[in-house]
Amino acid sequence: MNPSFIVDQTFEGQDFTKTPLKKGEYENCIFSGCNFSNGYLDNQNFMECEFVDCDLTNANIKHTIFKDVLFKNSKLVGVRFEDCNDFLLSFQFENCNLTLSSFFQLSLKSTMFQDCNVTETDFSEAVLSQSIFSNCNLEKAVFYQTNLEKADFSTSFNVTIDPEQNSLKKAKFSKDNLIGLLKKHDIVLS
Repeated sequence: MNPSFIVDQTFEGQDFTKTPLKKGEYENCIFSGCNFSNGYLDNQNFMECEFVDCDLTNANIKHTIFKDVLFKNSKLVGVRFEDCNDFLLSFQFENCNLTLSSFFQLSLKSTMFQDCNVTETDFSEAVLSQSIFSNCNLEKAVFYQTNLEKADFSTSFNVTIDPEQNSLKKAKFSKDNLIGLLKKHDIVLS
């Protein structure tokens, strides 16, 4: 059975935890106020779609394709993005809660995170070069062997990154974030 091809549709206020989203290829679709919490979004294709005011907490996204997808004002707590299909992977996040999510080993060059809570989010071994973290809370976010070259953290806060364990060439930080770059050395700044 071939998956459906759905174009230019708006799905508003639907609860996909009770009736899962139909398997298919979704292009230029908008999901507004939808609930996918603990649901199954596996083996789906989303191209140029928007998820606005949605709850995707702990959603299963195994083998799902996200190409040019915008997540806005959405809850994505505990989502394991490394489980999705990395072919053509590209998305951006605006005012989202990404607490406890994971982007382990993903190539996310030039990804935009704007006004997001990324508390305890795992970016280990990811490529985030030229990405922008604009006004994001990075408390306890994990950066290990992460490529952060030319990434911009200048307006974010609670930044703790070990320069010896990550690639930071030409990355941008505010003066307030310097303590987070020196934290492992237990240096006291006054």
